[in-house]
Amino acid sequence: MKLSSWFHRSVSRNSKNNKNAEQLQSTHSDQNQQNQEEEEEELLGVTQQLIDHVKSFTLETFKNFPLQDNEAANSNSETQTSSNVRKDLSDWQERHAVLVLSKVKELSQLRFKLCPRHLKEDKFWRIYFMLVKSHVADYELHALQRAKLKKIAVTTEKTSDFGAYEVEMAERNQAASLAPSTP
Repeated sequence: MKLSSWFHRSVSRNSKNNKNAEQLQSTHSDQNQQNQEEEEEELLGVTQQLIDHVKSFTLETFKNFPLQDNEAANSNSETQTSSNVRKDLSDWQERHAVLVLSKVKELSQLRFKLCPRHLKEDKFWRIYFMLVKSHVADYELHALQRAKLKKIAVTTEKTSDFGAYEVEMAERNQAASLAPSTP
């Protein structure tokens, strides 16, 4: 009887410890995910200041925005991505647009009311990025710089790998030519 109660307590204790460890691991995972989301928001320029600014937009903000004729004629792409954001945006702008639409429901509702009845999708996003330019220009510039640095690093890595391959082949060829030929 004592052995079975000891075994039951031991199993119960292990079960509680496992549950605590799972909860701790889950909390840690949630914190990592939250940190990654906050980091992405920061990289994409979706700050509280931007959100407050975007919430002040109205239908008239977009309808009455003075857009030059040549700016309106610049759109020649009709493709859309799976997130329903125009593909004529840069990669950074597209990611920013998707994130800001998910964070600021007011902008999402405005876009729904405006497009395509009053504005075409490309015009909506051109106006949006002009309205928020002062808030996001630095973030977009940093993203472009990071992309260029990454491209340079990849190019440098490829050339160094290619150089190592050439050296290895040259050494192998030299060793083969120096080896005595056997009749």
